[in-house]
Amino acid sequence: MLDLGDRISVEREGAIYEGVLMPSRRVDHLVIKLDNGYNIGLRVPDSKLKLVKKGHKLKISSPKLQEKKDGLPHVSILSTGGTIASRVDYRTGAVTSQFSAGEIISAIPELQEIANYNARVIYQILSENMRAEFWMELASEVAKEIQSGAAGVIVTHGTDTMMFTAAALAFMICTPVPIVLVGSQRSSDRPSSDASMNAICAATVATSDIAEVCVVMHGTVSDDYCSIHRGTRVRKMHTSRRDAFQSVNHSAIGKIDYPTKNLTTFTDNYRHRGDVDLELINRLESACAIVKYSPGASPDILNYYIDKGYKGIVIEGTGLGHVASDWIESIDRATEEQIPIVVTSQCLRGRICDRVYDTGRDMLSAGAIEGEDMLPEVALVKLMWILANRPKEVRQLMSSPLAGEISYSSSMLV
Repeated sequence: MLDLGDRISVEREGAIYEGVLMPSRRVDHLVIKLDNGYNIGLRVPDSKLKLVKKGHKLKISSPKLQEKKDGLPHVSILSTGGTIASRVDYRTGAVTSQFSAGEIISAIPELQEIANYNARVIYQILSENMRAEFWMELASEVAKEIQSGAAGVIVTHGTDTMMFTAAALAFMICTPVPIVLVGSQRSSDRPSSDASMNAICAATVATSDIAEVCVVMHGTVSDDYCSIHRGTRVRKMHTSRRDAFQSVNHSAIGKIDYPTKNLTTFTDNYRHRGDVDLELINRLESACAIVKYSPGASPDILNYYIDKGYKGIVIEGTGLGHVASDWIESIDRATEEQIPIVVTSQCLRGRICDRVYDTGRDMLSAGAIEGEDMLPEVALVKLMWILANRPKEVRQLMSSPLAGEISYSSSMLV
């Protein structure tokens, strides 16, 4: 039987490939690392396999944390996976996401100068595999840590969908302590990794006075500071840059200089530690969708979701929040069937206004709800929360700020 790490040879179409057997995400393929360092994938049914040499199984010892220090606050770290919890096994070249929360702490000694920690793994998944039931479970686990006396909670998360999870936690948890989501663009063992600095800055925020759901990530491509973004105002704006995350339609709450760990706030408009009691309402209606409008798109796209029984739909409209005139009838149909249609803008920055042009006025007459200056993904998660908890108030609540996701005025500079 072949095991990961074994050296094998593979015959395919007259060629022989020899290398180390590596993990594969597809059951009908195998992946081997060649001697030149490159990985190749081959279909198993078409391949002839031969064991060349048994490999050695990689053994990872359990991390040993330092003893708890008197006088430091208690912070919980909940790991969900992602790049910050990944590393490369340089024996095989495989990237693995089995890097636990405890190992993150033990790998970054500076963390234990900031707080004492309780670390648990909730999920080990790539962030694109997040979904509503995971958000609800995660919210429950975060609440348990707060109930147990945590002075702050850090959630390590993959960056690709971190903004969705941040928004979900912001609507589901009214928190008296900081809840900080953090990730990295580069795995922890790469020279250019942002994991260590991001984690240290996240711990600094977790022990601060900012009792909000926040995202803490690099503020620039250099290692000078991390930005503190409100969980309902942040978006990943670049695929790979270390400063990919930016606040949209709102300034960042503050920053943490590195390596001094000095925290500076840009506004006092945030919930302070102890202002509220913990409240958890972790129900979400998963049958909601975002529909992106494009020129010439058929209203059949919208009708599909209506016919499939979706409970709520967010439309990413053009500029001020428009769709073509032939979509109006479908919006009216959704309204008649009590399926709320919330309209946001593809522009991201700025506020929609469907009162300027005739099409927008027709959309409002058909029952569309203006999404104000919300990001489309935040509008989606908010709609999921309202439909699961206060469905009779959906029109009023979608236009009202519940977790800092809406501003009553929008600056042209943010």
